[in-house]
Amino acid sequence: MRYLHAGSGRAHVLVHGLLGYSFSWRDVIPALARLGSVYAPDLPGSGFSENPPRLAHDLTATAKRLLAFLDAVAVNQCDLVGTSHGGAVAMMSASLAPERVRRLVLVAPVNPWSAHGRRLSRVLTFPPVYAAFERLAPLCTIAHGPMLRRLYGDPRRVRAGALEAYSAPYRRENAFAAHRGILKSWSQDLELLREALPRIADIPTLIVWGTRDKAVAPASAEELAHCFHDARVMMMEGAGHMPYEEMPTEFNRVLLEFLQS
Repeated sequence: MRYLHAGSGRAHVLVHGLLGYSFSWRDVIPALARLGSVYAPDLPGSGFSENPPRLAHDLTATAKRLLAFLDAVAVNQCDLVGTSHGGAVAMMSASLAPERVRRLVLVAPVNPWSAHGRRLSRVLTFPPVYAAFERLAPLCTIAHGPMLRRLYGDPRRVRAGALEAYSAPYRRENAFAAHRGILKSWSQDLELLREALPRIADIPTLIVWGTRDKAVAPASAEELAHCFHDARVMMMEGAGHMPYEEMPTEFNRVLLEFLQS
């Protein structure tokens, strides 16, 4: 599993979303490295990590793989940060080994109370649609443009180079195979996540959401927060689905305040 690493000491692990990779955390890594060590893996089949044949990509398998990554880099306990689908991975990983997670930070996480992805998963896993989707890979810079701008509360905040960086991994052969595996089990995985949440209720948790998020419903933050005994909800006014990119200074301030409190 390819990953970025910076700093030393207390461990922080960053888990990217469905169409992202470690690049997503480029503004967060330097800030967290002032507190300790930071690991930002590319999940298998995402970014520049390989996707071995017949590798399972359901939520539980991905969560177990993240825990195996922690073993590989000798991290026994960490502060775990996940965004979008990575937020679901973070929650499921924590439910499998709650003793390994000191604090949990969820940024617009996919969750059972948001309809995000349910309809899309049915459409994109339909074979003719998926075949057409794969053929878009060579044009992925064009395809990613409207998608990336939609994820921002204000598209004018998309910085130079971001579109090219997000598109680069999708020029690889079978670049979308892992995503198809994730989407195939999407609805079932969300129900499994709902059942898993009581196991992480005692972990101090920060939930961050942009008020202009068009991907995962900000309204679901309240229901999710009720699953934790000690949860803080921070709504970032005007931000979209990726506040750590769109408003990095404000996001890092909120993140560091929580982790140091």
